[in-house]
Amino acid sequence: MSKDKLGVEINVEPKRVSGKRDKKIYGHFIEHFHRQIYNGIYDPESPLSDEDGFRTDIIEAVKKIDIPILRWPGGCFVSSYHWKDAVGKERKPLFDKAWRVEDPNTFGTDEYIKMCEKIGCEPYICTNAGTGTAEEMSDWVEYCNLENEGQYAKWRIENGNPEPFKVKYWSIGNENYGHWEIGAKSADEWGKLVREAAKMIKHVDPETELSAAALSDLEWNVNLLKNCGEFLDWISIHEYWDMVPEENDLATYEQCMAFTKDVGHAVDEVRGLLKAMKLDKKIKIAFDEWNLRSWHHPNVHTIEQGVDKKDYLDPRDKNDDNSQYTMADAVFTACFLNAMNRNCDIVGMANFAPVLNTRGCIYSYDQGIVLRTTYHVFDLYVNYLGDTIIDLWTDQLPQMTINDKQGNEVEVESLDLLATKWSDKEGIAIAAVNKAPQEGQLLDLSIAADYKEAKLFYISGENKDSYNDVDKNEVKIIEEDLGEFAGNLKLELKPHSVNIIQLK
Repeated sequence: MSKDKLGVEINVEPKRVSGKRDKKIYGHFIEHFHRQIYNGIYDPESPLSDEDGFRTDIIEAVKKIDIPILRWPGGCFVSSYHWKDAVGKERKPLFDKAWRVEDPNTFGTDEYIKMCEKIGCEPYICTNAGTGTAEEMSDWVEYCNLENEGQYAKWRIENGNPEPFKVKYWSIGNENYGHWEIGAKSADEWGKLVREAAKMIKHVDPETELSAAALSDLEWNVNLLKNCGEFLDWISIHEYWDMVPEENDLATYEQCMAFTKDVGHAVDEVRGLLKAMKLDKKIKIAFDEWNLRSWHHPNVHTIEQGVDKKDYLDPRDKNDDNSQYTMADAVFTACFLNAMNRNCDIVGMANFAPVLNTRGCIYSYDQGIVLRTTYHVFDLYVNYLGDTIIDLWTDQLPQMTINDKQGNEVEVESLDLLATKWSDKEGIAIAAVNKAPQEGQLLDLSIAADYKEAKLFYISGENKDSYNDVDKNEVKIIEEDLGEFAGNLKLELKPHSVNIIQLK
């Protein structure tokens, strides 16, 4: 870019630290839905699977983005799931009333733990608070965490696992506030159930960290925290912005950018409540299910159910169309992760939903995998960005005017910026997201320091609708050498791009 052309002036002060993010904000989620588990990561019949039935190409891709924690088994699935039917030699098939399919129960707790070990991530188990009981939840903790006391620890040993799994993170329930959830509860019912479940789980293993389903709703959360705040370490919130469960009418790139206007609103609302109840130093937010777009699954969460499978089951294949996962998904994902980093004092975990297939960042098919645009965002943030949030400011961010999905005119900042450094080495890394669909963005970066090496790592694609598929790889990480940094750097960000600027 021309040295005399002015860009957005950005200042960074590395000595002003906002906080250190927990790596669990780059967590993921997997559910017994469509092809996430069966014919997904767990496929014993595939020639690409190892001796335990896990797809090695998927495991390696997941390891590359260093997933810190993986939530399982649901999701809506868990609210009629009885874990005891899916361990041991005698597996009992389950008719999953949430998704209306048979689950053979060949993938259960033991297989999940083995998968987490292969990935190198922390397990995070979500319990059945729909048709399940507090005792059943605590029995699950016994199975996983007790050394050899009681029938369930002994059962784990009998099943070939002499050492405890030491599962630290547990969630009581999924979205039990929702009419769509099997075993939905009122706010009063929820507070009482969570209290009893938490009490029993802590009696089994006091070192567990517990979360419970919540939402940015005052009555629900006040009741939950009033009854159970002393037992909880986390409060769980979920959000999807482009809601398409019944009609797969996806938002356009510009409409997706409108969703970024207030991407952290749920965090702000729950933070305020925790602070008002003097629990903000004790309880952290687990944003443990999130994605730009909701999953498409028509005629199952409705009063009148689909009767023919072509009405309720076959449409789920639409989630497999890779052309849907464009730079819109990537840019939104980066904006969300920036917001979670900025809120690192209160957000300690976030789980992209899901990691594989459906709306996942990885797509699998019989011969291999596709790394969707969102996969490369996680690659950038996990492997190129720092872990300590530092001060960044600018006089004014550029704005763009777009129409949201309802046709309303919305003004949105076209840049989303985050500055970081590393706690274990020298250097600075800045995340710079250019949301503008067509226009590049000039930056003028100032830091009162010199660095020997400046590099840019980015994804953009040829246009805002670029995507990856079995036979195309339009979006990938590009590296550019920017030379030395002597207090100032001028560069141009491509349109619809996610960028990491590293100074070392």
